[in-house]
Amino acid sequence: MSAANQRADVIGVIRRARENLPGDPAFGDPLSLSGPGGARAVARAADKIVGDSPSAAKELGLGALQVWQAMLERVGRGKGSQDVTILFTDLVSFSRWSLSAGDEATLELLRRVAVAIEPPIVDRGGQVVKRMGDGVMAVFASPDSAVRAILTAKRNLEKVQVQGYHPRMRAGLHTGSPREIGGDWLGVDVTVAARVMEAGGNGNTMISETALEALEPSTLADLEVTAKPYRRSMFAAPLNGVPEGMRIFRLAGD
Repeated sequence: MSAANQRADVIGVIRRARENLPGDPAFGDPLSLSGPGGARAVARAADKIVGDSPSAAKELGLGALQVWQAMLERVGRGKGSQDVTILFTDLVSFSRWSLSAGDEATLELLRRVAVAIEPPIVDRGGQVVKRMGDGVMAVFASPDSAVRAILTAKRNLEKVQVQGYHPRMRAGLHTGSPREIGGDWLGVDVTVAARVMEAGGNGNTMISETALEALEPSTLADLEVTAKPYRRSMFAAPLNGVPEGMRIFRLAGD
């Protein structure tokens, strides 16, 4: 039994069988083991005991945990398959300013920006997935919550200034079905959201056609903003990674 446990052909058969099981057949790699969840916690603990050496027993155990995680996802406790709205932000001309301002001023600004923009995200049910220097990525269950959160965050940001620098923030919103793996969100829709933000120029809030169509009809009226079609400047670089034909809008009045 010990010899069979280490045989490459036996391990290969089990790995191929896992491809037909529910869930992620790559469950067990570092990406899929980080983040919350009972199956992930058990897999992390088992990985410390079993180690990196491949074995048939290890693959069987990961297969069982893979199915467990898939079942959790189906009842809404894993990555799920529902649409989410993805938010990306960054500060306009931040890098240029930080080079002359120095580390202490830069750190102070980033702290004040976080205090201004992150509470509205959390208050509206959003999750800050990661901080990327001067920007954040967050996900929301609905585009309405995302729009309300980012407009509140931008109002808060108007009160922030360090050494005479008043940060301006551009933002991009897109609704889609990315995959949640290890506490992060991956997939084409994440890339689209980032590209939508890039269209924001000097501090605009941009929203994809998909997210705009998913909004409740009264949301923009309640917030006293309107969605105006984005028209790329003749000299602007094309937005790579955005599906052909997908329209982008600017929220005017934010």
